[in-house]
Amino acid sequence: MHGYGPMPQQPTTPRPSPATLTTVRVILVALTVLSCGLLGWAPMLRLAIVTRRPRDWFLLVVVLALNIGLFAFIMATPDDPDQMSDAAALFMMLWILGLLAGVITYYLYAEIRHYNTLGAPAPYGTPVHPVPPLPYQQQHLAPHQQHQRPQQHQPQPQQHQQPNPYTAPTTPPTPTPAPQRLDQVRAELDELSDYLRKENKDSRDGEGR
Repeated sequence: MHGYGPMPQQPTTPRPSPATLTTVRVILVALTVLSCGLLGWAPMLRLAIVTRRPRDWFLLVVVLALNIGLFAFIMATPDDPDQMSDAAALFMMLWILGLLAGVITYYLYAEIRHYNTLGAPAPYGTPVHPVPPLPYQQQHLAPHQQHQRPQQHQPQPQQHQQPNPYTAPTTPPTPTPAPQRLDQVRAELDELSDYLRKENKDSRDGEGR
């Protein structure tokens, strides 16, 4: 079964420090020059191991064949330099110079370019950023996240507050009675209306007589 977690990353080879790389390059180049190109296969072997590209392995075989051929040619020449023809000496010199120039130039160019593509080594304490999931993991994570998303946004039911039995119930405020001044004014109006009604009645009785 495939889990939904991120897949474990494959351990990557740490990038050597610049001082280490410079020291190794100087040693291999000096070894190639001092051997007159006979050890030119050494830097090519390191380059093929570092880059792991088929082209570098093929060039390693080519350089190794040239080194064997150069060694066989030197062994076939007479020990006395005076007995060697000018054409043979010129051919051997061009062979050595071409081998040295080709091996050293390509080795330095290919190795520097390879380590530049890897980037500079991260300093100590730098946080590591998480690697995004692969497309296969995203296909499995999408339905799972969609299934969990409605559960995260479900509104929670409102909880009714329970009355606290230790608190005294609050009584509603009693309405204040109407002021007595209003009753007094109403009584005075009633007396005034009775008085006017009585006066009106007396005036009618006086006119009838």
